[in-house]
Amino acid sequence: MTDATDGTDETPAQGSLDDSFHVFDTTLRDGAQREGINLTVADKLTIARHLDDFGVGFIEGGWPGANPRDTEFFARVHQEIDFKHASLVAFGSTRRPGVKAADDPQVKALLASGAPVVTLVAKSHDRHVELALRTTLDENLAMIADTVAHLREEGRRVFVDCEHFFDGYRANAAYAKAVVRTASEAGADVVILCDTNGGMLPAQVQAVVQTVLADTGARLGIHAQDDTGCAVANTLAAVDAGATHVQCTANGYGERVGNANLFPVVAALEIKYGKQVLPEGNLREMTRVSHAIAEVVNLTPSTHQPYVGVSAFAHKAGLHASAIKVDPDLYQHIDPERVGNTMRMLVSDMAGRASIELKGKELGIDLGGDRELVGRVVERVKERELSGYSYEAADASFELLLREEAEGRPRRYFRTESWRAIVENRPDGSHANEATVKLWAKGERIVATAEGNGPVNALDRALRVGLEPFYPELAKLGLVDYKVRILEGKHGTSSTTRVLISTSDGVGEWSTVGVADNVIAASWQALEDAYTYGLLRAGVEPVE
Repeated sequence: MTDATDGTDETPAQGSLDDSFHVFDTTLRDGAQREGINLTVADKLTIARHLDDFGVGFIEGGWPGANPRDTEFFARVHQEIDFKHASLVAFGSTRRPGVKAADDPQVKALLASGAPVVTLVAKSHDRHVELALRTTLDENLAMIADTVAHLREEGRRVFVDCEHFFDGYRANAAYAKAVVRTASEAGADVVILCDTNGGMLPAQVQAVVQTVLADTGARLGIHAQDDTGCAVANTLAAVDAGATHVQCTANGYGERVGNANLFPVVAALEIKYGKQVLPEGNLREMTRVSHAIAEVVNLTPSTHQPYVGVSAFAHKAGLHASAIKVDPDLYQHIDPERVGNTMRMLVSDMAGRASIELKGKELGIDLGGDRELVGRVVERVKERELSGYSYEAADASFELLLREEAEGRPRRYFRTESWRAIVENRPDGSHANEATVKLWAKGERIVATAEGNGPVNALDRALRVGLEPFYPELAKLGLVDYKVRILEGKHGTSSTTRVLISTSDGVGEWSTVGVADNVIAASWQALEDAYTYGLLRAGVEPVE
């Protein structure tokens, strides 16, 4: 287990390559301030494990003593996690004005947390010192020096976050630099310049970091918020200027619009800058870790996030596909496998022959250079997308279409004779939904009826009731997402509707599409494709 008493002092982060460059994660503290995120202690422990597996050097666990959840986290983490790569960090503030650090209750809580590293937040903007702390500029410097020195004497490694540094530097550069110098001379290993309001731009950050580094000689870090959309760029600009410590959060979570995103920063450092800031081979875990943390915080992973989003290496335009067929590097800045991601070809009305051929290869279907076949698929996709289908979001429906053209017949496990759904409105305001389906499977006619919590759910259940005796593999399938969109061109109840359904068999997930002039008919199409594809995945041979 992590040693809760011995300080790490001048030693590298536990398990890190060396101490020359720090990747410091603050997802559990600063990231947890994002609107919509509410982490339990169990959530925090799970995220800490993912971050340690990824290989960051420091994990800031929270503010012990500030709330029961963070206090419990520090009480449990030493018993439940054996960190392989990261050092655990406790966050807190400098002592209060007029009180010795040794007597300050919140400083005592930092020591009681057992974390070998402490990050102190300190005021570096003169106006904040006078208005928020209600003390003098000199007393603020004394608070910093006293608290850093006391924690060092107690065997803790100390980092100092200079809150509102860039705004403070603009208002009073001499005092902002005095804060940095005071923290460093008192024993802080790194002094972090914080763009707390997130209003800086890369050139400004670079110029300030260069000047402060030259004038103070302190080891500097950077903490950037993303209010201008420049947090990652500002972080890298600080590195260009000499910062050797970057503070980030997983997926850019954080207050307001968020913090510098850990994953693009680390990928840039390793791939673009050539700095090995993770253990060898761990960069390939990046996409998995990003998505795993998103699941823990219960937020849908951003599909368009750099490096790790499912669309990060997705290609749609026919021109791009033609070039990628020759050499993937022509339209990709890196090999996606380096960050654990994959290239995807999107099929749409923008698709050309190369898109179809590459997508077929991705799906494991050899089109054998059959230009006539590829041409038929291209034209059919364009015709269907014109009527409202969307295959870039429904790979399973596209694969069924592609196999139908390649094999000369639809892949069919059952045939629909008819279906109906009834919605009953009762006098007491309640509703009842019932569906009946008439099918043919393996030469037998099936009539099945089921109730559900809506007409589509009732159809889904009736389909299961009818088909599971013939295909027990369907028992593993479950609908995990359902989206409806009213398409442009018509209005009101006469509008064309597109339905996308996501289905899972517990191992993988796939999406199917249906389009019709009403939502239930569109849903039925998507359901048919979903169950057909599920049987295909299960290796069941078609019988019709």
